Amino acid sequence: MNSEKLYKKLKEKKFIISGPCVIENESMIMHLAESIKKMTDELDFTYIFKASFDKANRTSLDSYRGPGLEEGLRILERVKKEFNLPITTDIHESCQAKPLAEVVDILQIPAFLCRQTDLLIATAKTDKIINIKKAQFLDGKDMIHPVIKVKESGNDKIMLTERGSMFGLGNLVVDFRQIIDMKEFGYPVIMDVTHSTQKPSSLGGTSGGDRKYAPYMAKLANAVGVDGFFFEVHEDPEEALSDGPNMVYLKYFKEILKSIKPK
Repeated sequence: MNSEKLYKKLKEKKFIISGPCVIENESMIMHLAESIKKMTDELDFTYIFKASFDKANRTSLDSYRGPGLEEGLRILERVKKEFNLPITTDIHESCQAKPLAEVVDILQIPAFLCRQTDLLIATAKTDKIINIKKAQFLDGKDMIHPVIKVKESGNDKIMLTERGSMFGLGNLVVDFRQIIDMKEFGYPVIMDVTHSTQKPSSLGGTSGGDRKYAPYMAKLANAVGVDGFFFEVHEDPEEALSDGPNMVYLKYFKEILKSIKPK
């Protein structure tokens, strides 16, 4: 499916972006993609698979980052072909835009990088769908500026993601007014359900979180008319190499999806 058709589909029907935080190994990625696809097909959600090839903003230098661009793209391309799924992943540097665009359908701008002009321009010029995550330090209304950078670079296939705002030290809070404000721009707005439960750097060298809040975040976002939902999912989050505390267990994910299924 080309970018225009996919974007039109995402604007018309609620969708799910989901997968593990980072690519840990190929078999794990294939298992999660297949399992989540079965759930979303059954519940009639459009599904986009997500996994990062590199977690460039880990708290500690010693933290696992991923397999890298070349190997990561090989695995993501296999998912795309075997399960006929659109793919999204993070982009961290402008030079990654061209190789990513050869495989990935949606380029995701990490929250910390949403003001990086060169990165926004480079992704816009790929003509792929651009998902800009709202920074933890920005008001939703201020996301108009990254939107303008992408739009004026020739790309109007834009989505915005809410993932919580900084609240004091080491905690996030979700102000659902941010979703309402961003929807006024006229682009699809996504709720990053699991990252919104994160507690940045709260475990010393890693980030903590509490996944028990994820089902409630999803329902609340649904109530204010969010267009899509982002969930990081893992078969065993306690053993995950990144973002374990806020990732949802695969075995419980279907029940969460049922709670937000369009009637």
